[in-house]
Amino acid sequence: MDTKKIAADGSLAMKKTVEHTLHEFSGLNTGKAQPSMVENVVVEVYGSQMRLKDIAAITTPDSRSIVIQPFDKGAAKDIVSGIQAANLGFNPVPQGNIIRCPVPELTGERRADLIKVAHRLAEEGRVRVRNSRRETLEILKKGQKEISEDEFKRVEKEIQTNTEKWIAEIDKALKAKEADLQKV
Repeated sequence: MDTKKIAADGSLAMKKTVEHTLHEFSGLNTGKAQPSMVENVVVEVYGSQMRLKDIAAITTPDSRSIVIQPFDKGAAKDIVSGIQAANLGFNPVPQGNIIRCPVPELTGERRADLIKVAHRLAEEGRVRVRNSRRETLEILKKGQKEISEDEFKRVEKEIQTNTEKWIAEIDKALKAKEADLQKV
């Protein structure tokens, strides 16, 4: 039984969970325009569901607006409908070949709501990291008879250390996102 591989695979799964959580954080509106705010909006176009980043170029010419340029001009109405349906807190404005999305200043109430969302995302990330730990420990326990008790305890401790490290990473990112959301 390769205990190093088991521990490394568990840590990799935890790392991917943290990366996913950080990506989710980047989608939260902090009052500054970012392409990540709209890139995963699902748009009904050509009879199927597609992500906005797959059907249009997304840019931020300034900190208060997002510009979307559809690859196919015929998809503009569908893109506008998709953004409105996503309820992101801003209203897309078609302007010829482009769609401009002015990003409004955040209200105190909206900031508080976004902080709650950030806490929920962080908790989901922590739960997924703990689930990875549990799954890794189950794999280790299945092969427990093949290794010494000292080796088992060492790997078990390493898995717990990795879990704590990745949860701390999520907590650090949450604090940073909270501070960013509270900035006026």
